[in-house]
Amino acid sequence: MRSHREDGDGRRAPMSRARFLRTAAGAAVGGGVLLGTGQAAAGSADQAAAGAAAGAARGGRGAAAPEVTKIRDLTGPGLTTAYRMEATDLGIPVRTPDGRMLFVFGDTFEEARVGGGWWRSPVALYSTTTDLDAGVTWSGAVGGAAAQQLWAYEHDNPVFSTVLPSDVITIGSTMYLHAMVNKGLGNVVWTEIWRSDDNGATWVHTGAKFAPDLHGGLFQLLTWGEGNDGFVYVFSTEFTRSKPMILQRVPSARIADPGAYEPWGYRNGAWAWGNPPTPVLEGRFGEMCLRPMAGKWILTWFNEADYRIDGILMDTPTSNLYEAHRQTLVWGGQWGNEDDSHVAQLYGGYVIPGSTPDNLHLAVSQWNTDAGWPYRVMQHRVRGFV
Repeated sequence: MRSHREDGDGRRAPMSRARFLRTAAGAAVGGGVLLGTGQAAAGSADQAAAGAAAGAARGGRGAAAPEVTKIRDLTGPGLTTAYRMEATDLGIPVRTPDGRMLFVFGDTFEEARVGGGWWRSPVALYSTTTDLDAGVTWSGAVGGAAAQQLWAYEHDNPVFSTVLPSDVITIGSTMYLHAMVNKGLGNVVWTEIWRSDDNGATWVHTGAKFAPDLHGGLFQLLTWGEGNDGFVYVFSTEFTRSKPMILQRVPSARIADPGAYEPWGYRNGAWAWGNPPTPVLEGRFGEMCLRPMAGKWILTWFNEADYRIDGILMDTPTSNLYEAHRQTLVWGGQWGNEDDSHVAQLYGGYVIPGSTPDNLHLAVSQWNTDAGWPYRVMQHRVRGFV
């Protein structure tokens, strides 16, 4: 997923690909994993403290750990060799209009190592898997026999280095992909929305383009899900794994109209749409995934501060996230000491279509930043989340 380019362009000194993923792992191994505390985004210190206490009491931290099973590796030698993509990450899954699944990947290389030839991003694979417990398998790639970049551009060009997928959504017969244009890691130069009207086979730019400093930089990395009320709900943060999360909504029919996004914020003692955006959950957020599920909403994310993938089950996107049911789904681990629920240098954690709250399947990424391999996507099943 991470940009190769190490130089900034005068804005901010971007960190290296390796350092980006070492940060959380180093904190966990070298300094001990921090306990998540959180602060309620309610406009005052007292309300923040109350929210943190409620989250600790009701957020699942004292509950029994869920049962986690690694189902299989999804990418790597012998698995995606035929698509000339042995090294890749993310694998953001979505149901296509024709009923298949499409998994969208980040920085991708032909050989089983980071930097191992034919660099592309984003790329995508199809799956017709219906039994998730048996493991996701691939039925083809976007672009033909080999997985092609979803749209043409040159990496490390004078304007940017790579384009990384943020999230993808299907609305009716159209798919929308939000992407981050990066010039050096942690240096987003803009974000944009692409669309496909043929189940992901081809993509065109919608014209939607967002400045990197929108909402104080908290609208760079996003996740979205469509409700049954005509709106798409969008959680977002800065692409640095160092900032809290905000919430917006946009009419489903206007998802490609930057002017149609409406923030959720706290002002004059109350939360309301149209207020300036207020963080709805404090923390250090990485990759996120919001999906409606079984009459509720699930949000999963890479928790940078605590080196793990967490999940929240909420009634609505505007629920108090400090009081919603929360669990750790997959823990970070150390190389040579992994098991099904502890993964070394993990990130991602995207909900695979067909999941239920009590049979949750996640696309989990892993990258050994010292060796350059593994750099892959895996499928993990979580039971006991609820």
